[in-house]
Amino acid sequence: MLKPRANVETTMSNLLSPVITGLGAVAPLGVGVPAFVAGLRAGRSGVRPLDFEHPRMKSRVAAGVPASVFDPRSVLDEADIARLPKLVPMALAAAREALGTAGLMVEGDLETSRRVGLILGTGGGGIDFTLDQYAAAYSGKNASLWTITNATHGNLAGELSIRLGLRGPSWCVSTGCASSSDALGLAMQTLRAQNPESPTALEAMVVIGADAHVRWETLYAMELLKVITARDPALAGEEAASASRPFDATRDGFVLGEGAWAVVLERADAARRRATRVLGSALGYAATCDAFHRVRPDPDMIESARAMTLALDDAGLKPDDVVLAHYHGTSTRLNDAAETRAVKRAFGPHAERLIGHSIKGAIGHPQGACGLAAVVATLGALGNADAGPAAFAPPTINLRTPDPECDLDYTPNHARRLDGTAGVVALVNCLAFGAKNSALVLRGP
Repeated sequence: MLKPRANVETTMSNLLSPVITGLGAVAPLGVGVPAFVAGLRAGRSGVRPLDFEHPRMKSRVAAGVPASVFDPRSVLDEADIARLPKLVPMALAAAREALGTAGLMVEGDLETSRRVGLILGTGGGGIDFTLDQYAAAYSGKNASLWTITNATHGNLAGELSIRLGLRGPSWCVSTGCASSSDALGLAMQTLRAQNPESPTALEAMVVIGADAHVRWETLYAMELLKVITARDPALAGEEAASASRPFDATRDGFVLGEGAWAVVLERADAARRRATRVLGSALGYAATCDAFHRVRPDPDMIESARAMTLALDDAGLKPDDVVLAHYHGTSTRLNDAAETRAVKRAFGPHAERLIGHSIKGAIGHPQGACGLAAVVATLGALGNADAGPAAFAPPTINLRTPDPECDLDYTPNHARRLDGTAGVVALVNCLAFGAKNSALVLRGP
């Protein structure tokens, strides 16, 4: 049983930091934050055999969100479902849960609606809808009237703002796998910049990470890059649930995932006026670029480490203030080892004391949504999801064979109970195609 040190010095950055008051999740493990966090605690996997095949692809598994887990008709009617990409109903459900948790209801309140903005972080956006229209057009059928609006990521943010009645800024960030981390960083910076004395200042941002493109075209394209596992678990006598193996010596690529996660981020003074429950604070953010290669990280990982260091600087904290580290941990040979080197470079001797984990063994790699998935998992596990009796560090499941290149504490296979977690500091790390790095620093409730 671990008792993390939680007495972090209060700095001006801490005092100005926005607070998180709402969480939402639509995940392969289930709908709603309690179901998502309970699945993580139990070490369950949402990786399943595919229910389709194609002669061009070899993949046999994915971490999708099937209709048996989430019914889009719970938030949209049939006509709208047919007119929109798959991520929209999932994103809408996650955002509504987060707003409900925060107790921030804007319907019918014009002034409040103008003080709340929205940022969507997505990598693939409406690519599934676009591919369907391409297939329809080339088979002689009519493509959808909404082909262009759904193919333009920014319009998807507008779709969500319209349905949630939010009249503040409606933005979209698309930076590959770092999309939703960067979206939360942009929301932090936006709220920090507000003048609380202004009657028109923004008070909150709804931040959503969503991606949903588990289909043969995407899987085939990932196979061409050799970043995704194409192993057939059945032929190897293995369960589909074991296919994603972050930091394990037998890992051979990530499993494509999907889902939507959301947070409500508020100015601290606004949350105090509403007397709402604070689930955590967003203390620091930074992003860098390797300027090295479109899909491979720079082997020395200097810029990845610098992103973590800058995020800590932004939070006014030191490396040894961090207790929990939520790693990108995709389950690829290259990235898991490289990320381990980056963490050692950023944290020095303290790297060995971090309680680390990756949840991608449980949910696959949901691309641009993974940063928000990590944020919701981290804060939910610290006691905000009513999913169990005690705070815990989520496990990195399927980590059974140690890799000498990945030699940090990744909380293998079983959740770890945490005590004394008031104000515990956590880092969320992300890497992305395009040589991008993104890091967030959070504080628990």
